[in-house]
Amino acid sequence: MPDDINSAATAAAPVSDPADYRRALGCFGTGVTVVTAHHEGQDWGMTCNSFSSVSLNPRLVLWSIRKEASSLPAFTQSGGFTVSVLASAQADLAMQFAKGTMTERFAGVKTTKQASQRLRLDGAVAWFDCTLHQLVDAGDHHIVIGQVQDFGWQDAAPLAFCRSQFGMFQSLPA
Repeated sequence: MPDDINSAATAAAPVSDPADYRRALGCFGTGVTVVTAHHEGQDWGMTCNSFSSVSLNPRLVLWSIRKEASSLPAFTQSGGFTVSVLASAQADLAMQFAKGTMTERFAGVKTTKQASQRLRLDGAVAWFDCTLHQLVDAGDHHIVIGQVQDFGWQDAAPLAFCRSQFGMFQSLPA
């Protein structure tokens, strides 16, 4: 075991403590996204940090959604979704899309409607417009896999999330 891990602290934590398990998972830094869908005439959106690439050929990405989420049908039955990777200056949007009604989530947000009718958030560092490729049952979540139909990006700093805090990635010296 590496010397820099405090084995006494990790040994003292009960394995069955859900809060401690969440804290351990929170040590993995991620980017922050807003995922949108258009379902039954309504726009849906939610903050998500479980986004990841799956395959370059075909172009596949994934993210996960709680089975108890009120927006589950919109994201699993609409045929697709758009992922907007947030810029470092968009932490307020991450919070806005994490709570409130769908109307409140989109209030004052500048968006662009894709050919798919789904919205992408303006100012995002990257975006991926996807058709639903596969839905995988995984515990209390579904893993949503999408095939990328269109995408774009800009050279800007992405928003980071680690240990329940927003931040920015910092490059290390070469």
